[in-house]
Amino acid sequence: MGGRVGEWVGVTIALVSSCLGGTAAAITRYLAGNTDPITLAILRWGIGFCCVLPAALLLKARWPRRGDWPAVAALGFCFFGVFFVLYNIAMSYTTAARASLALATLPLHTMVVGAMLGIEPLTRRKTIGVCIAVLGVAAALATGLSAAPPGAWRGELIMTAAVLCMAFYNVWSRPFIQRSSALGFLTVGMGTGAAALVLVGSLTGSVAALSQFSTPQWIAGIYLGVAGGALAFILWVLALERASPTRVANTMTVNPLAAGLLATQLVGEPITPNLVLGLVAVFVGIWIATSEVRKP
Repeated sequence: MGGRVGEWVGVTIALVSSCLGGTAAAITRYLAGNTDPITLAILRWGIGFCCVLPAALLLKARWPRRGDWPAVAALGFCFFGVFFVLYNIAMSYTTAARASLALATLPLHTMVVGAMLGIEPLTRRKTIGVCIAVLGVAAALATGLSAAPPGAWRGELIMTAAVLCMAFYNVWSRPFIQRSSALGFLTVGMGTGAAALVLVGSLTGSVAALSQFSTPQWIAGIYLGVAGGALAFILWVLALERASPTRVANTMTVNPLAAGLLATQLVGEPITPNLVLGLVAVFVGIWIATSEVRKP
């Protein structure tokens, strides 16, 4: 019983994280028109790391073992560096809702990667739940696909490639988190990614571009770093500590709904009645995938 309660707590935490991630997608779309992908990533993870590091020190987080640091740093570089540069590039080609729809395939990628690596076996119920949730998102956003900007397919293709990076991060992260702590693991990984981005940005002029930001852009950027960076990913690794990678990833299907709702206000993306039906399908799928009874 305690294990099932822990799984549900992990899934609930992941839902909040995914909602914050959805709002961050809309903010990224808002900033992407006048900002290059590396500058956006520096903003998100530079501010995020400045929030996460003091929290880790104050709460005396347990750091990864010395032998784990190279792997944790590599995961951080691939995720907070490579993944989010691709994520920001994708946002410059397409709408927040469409990019988040591609991102919502994360549960499928995570299931396949977990099964391929022999870490988390597939079950019929789990597969059905994830498929219902993903199809619900597709139905929710289907009416807006015809109004996509020219060349939007490039954004979805780039985002799909990026999602594969996140799937491996989800599956490979859990052992390191369990040997240290969620906050310690996150701080090392995010710090590595942020340092790499600042180094590249210093060489390419992306850091200097921050001096040209207006007040509204800085307000959006601070939200991106604090809520979409630090808070969202503290919650994400806490969820991975408590629930299986696929069940955590399954909550990503609420991401495009949150993105679409905020993007309506920021960049005028439309809301359709299908969003309500899609939201129902998402939660049905999550319930099916997370309510499987384990055999003793």
